[in-house]
Order: sequence, then structure tokens, then C-alpha cells
Amino acid sequence: MLIRIGFDIELAITSPMAIVFLLHVHPSRQDDLQTAEDFHVSPPAQVDDFIDYFGNHCGRINVPAGTESVRFTNGAIVADSGLPDPAAWDAWQHDPCELPVSTLQFLLASRYCEVDSELMQFAWDRFGGTPMGWGRVQAICDFVHQHLRFDYQAARPTRTALDGFRERTGVCRDFTHLAITLCRCMNIPARYCTGYLGDIGVPPVPYPMDFSAWFEVFLGDRWHTFDARHNTPRIGRIVMARGRDASDVPITMAFGQNTLKRFEVTTVEVAPA
Repeated sequence: MLIRIGFDIELAITSPMAIVFLLHVHPSRQDDLQTAEDFHVSPPAQVDDFIDYFGNHCGRINVPAGTESVRFTNGAIVADSGLPDPAAWDAWQHDPCELPVSTLQFLLASRYCEVDSELMQFAWDRFGGTPMGWGRVQAICDFVHQHLRFDYQAARPTRTALDGFRERTGVCRDFTHLAITLCRCMNIPARYCTGYLGDIGVPPVPYPMDFSAWFEVFLGDRWHTFDARHNTPRIGRIVMARGRDASDVPITMAFGQNTLKRFEVTTVEVAPA
């Protein structure tokens, strides 16, 4: 299948500043691009591209004095298998002493994922008797999906996994942070993903399109996709960035006062040419 992706994001600013952004398709999906990304910054600015510690394609611009707003736009066609997220119920869970060292950072506490909190004891009390491996991660997703109430109006950038657990509300990033934290409490490496996920193969939702958050866990010999928000296999995920939690993968990070003026995201299936 072919999926058209893109965005139109504009920030109002009041002073010269640097802006770092993670707005490109992840390098792991570059071979699936059927058209080059049509990425633009307005007004034109020099973009310093770089790959961060987690392998994400990032950029930085330095906005000069006198600029009132900065607009980022992008568009591309991406090829996708058209298949739902695969399941691997026989994927085994490693003892921490046997895990690849590259996965160990995804067992530790991070800004939004307080492994070293009351969630540790809760996780072992709640999930200690579940089957290790895929079944345990699915049990965590089932719990988070039922425990939190999705509320687009309740979003806030400071909510942590423990906050979400106590408040029982949030958006996709909150579902993801809580599920990641509970997995790490159970010694399962888990990492945060952000990207495109359109209403492909499901009824459309009654609110504007946005970027989505989900997570991956390391079981067996690879990373596997899970989604506590939807808690069902979905079609057409296009990853943009991965990290320990949302703090590692900001869509934009402006180093100065700014206000979001425009935010439009497109993710739709298109017919082959």
C-alpha cells in the first residue's frame, strides 16, 4: 500500500533562537520512500542535519532577529506492507544478564518513566504471575488500555507515567509512558516511538489528525511493536523517532518563547499511480 504523509507546523516567536526538530521519517524507513521528503522551512534558513544517539534524523535552525514565525512543511509517499502489526507469542523474555548491552538503557528510569517509584511494586504484584515474554507485555497493554481514559483535552507536557497512573487519564504519549514503565519494572527493555498512524483499516476518530506514540519491546532477538492506546494491531505505522521517552524525541524544541500557530498532520492511504 501507499501512504501519503506530511505536516504543516508553524511557531510564532518573539526573539532570535535555535530550534531543534525531529520531523523526518526515521532512517530505517528511508528505503520505503517512494518520493523524496518535500521538507521546507519558511522563511528559508540553513538546516544543520545530524543523527542523534538513538539513530534519529534531527535538524537545527538558528532563527534571526526580526522573524515573527517559523513554518515547517513536509510531504512524501511511503510504501507500506499494508499488514497489521505482527504478533510473536513465542518471543521469549531475557534475563537482564543476557540482554544485549545496547538494550540496557531501555530498562532504566527516564524523565517520564519512573521505574524507581511505587510502580515497581505495583508491577510485580500485578504482573508477576503472568507468562513471561509476549504474554506479559500484552497483559501490561491490556491493563494500561483499561486503566487510562483517553482525553485529548487533558493533554499536558509534564505528565509522567506515575502521574498518568494516579490520574487515570491522558493521550497516546501517556498510555505509552505508563506501559513502557511497567515493562521496565518487569525487566523488559522498552523504548518510545513517535510517528504517523492514520485511520487506515479502522473507523476515523472525531478529532484532528496528530502524530502518534507507541512503544517497542525487546523480546527474543528483535524489537516488537506494541500500542497500549489502541491495544489492537494497526496498519501503516511510519516511525519518525525512537528514544527512552518523549523527552528524547520532541517534534520541535525551541530555545526561546514561542506559541504554536498551526499544526496539521496528514496520513492517508492513496491509490497507486
